[in-house]
Amino acid sequence: MNQDNKPLVSVIIPHYLGDIISECLTFVYERTVGVSLEVIVADDQPYDDGSLARAVEKFPNIIIVKTGGGNGQPTKGMGAGCNRGLEAAQGKYAMLLNSDVEVSDNWIQPLIDVLEADAEVGACQPKVRSLRERQRFDYGGAAGGLMDVLGFTFCQGRLFETVESDSGQYDTVRDIFWGVGSALFLRMACLGQTGLMDEGFVMHMEEIDLCWRFHLTGYRIRYTPDSIVYHYGGFTLDADSYKKASYNHRNQLVMVLKNLSFLRLCCVLPVRVVLELANILLIFKGNWKHPLAALSGLFWVATHPLNIWRRRRDTQKRRRISDREIVERFYPKSIVWQYFLRGIRSVQDLPRFDEGKVR
Repeated sequence: MNQDNKPLVSVIIPHYLGDIISECLTFVYERTVGVSLEVIVADDQPYDDGSLARAVEKFPNIIIVKTGGGNGQPTKGMGAGCNRGLEAAQGKYAMLLNSDVEVSDNWIQPLIDVLEADAEVGACQPKVRSLRERQRFDYGGAAGGLMDVLGFTFCQGRLFETVESDSGQYDTVRDIFWGVGSALFLRMACLGQTGLMDEGFVMHMEEIDLCWRFHLTGYRIRYTPDSIVYHYGGFTLDADSYKKASYNHRNQLVMVLKNLSFLRLCCVLPVRVVLELANILLIFKGNWKHPLAALSGLFWVATHPLNIWRRRRDTQKRRRISDREIVERFYPKSIVWQYFLRGIRSVQDLPRFDEGKVR
């Protein structure tokens, strides 16, 4: 512990079901050396399967916080779990960690070093590999999240459904636009300005939305390859499920509506709607999941204008810098065009992509 008896790092792990939580805790405690930390488990179980009791028996020092689910009530989602953990956290830094993540040796010190070195960096992400295929990048976070001029997200190491193997091609520390929620390291002092995660997302994109607010308030996000974690992925919700696709389409649109300035939104939104409608036409080629998910996302957005307006109002109140500055952190072209029409499958091959910065 530091001088005021508070931990340096609060590790926050949302928990759904299963003894996977004990496996995750084992790796965290065994592979964290020389860093004072507290571990907070956010209980989002729909029912008590005994996994938390077994975890507490093995690790009596963990702190349990409730998200409000349980007793047959619907689960609240990752954002709620992270928020309840962040509200209880005492550390200078917070590590948001999924329960299906295995951390490697010396995983946390490089993340601390990045934030200690630069006060303008509000968050950072380790290199995230797949736990199923350890030399491949994880689909969700890979080697750091990026965003194009239309608000489409992608990663170093993953463009849409193309996931690369890790051969050291992304071993440069660099600014990114967003870090993945399964392993996101935060400066706690920033959250008073950015706010916590938007629980309205329920699941998917809430960490990207939070990172966008870090940018709006003047902070930057970094990627460091010196820290490596392994993510199983799809433990709570199958990666190929319609529900996951629906949340992704809906939440990407909501995120754009919340965070862009009004003038820029007037330019971007019509193009996004056209692309979503084009996606829907794929249903005539026998592909139903993503087209229906896109239609569902558009329908939700069209029928919830007040919900989105209130969330946008809260976000825009926090803005400290203009979109002109933030757009410099976007990839300056359309990733949809580059991937689907030009056939580019690697971030390294994108035109106007720079290793040190998204220009």
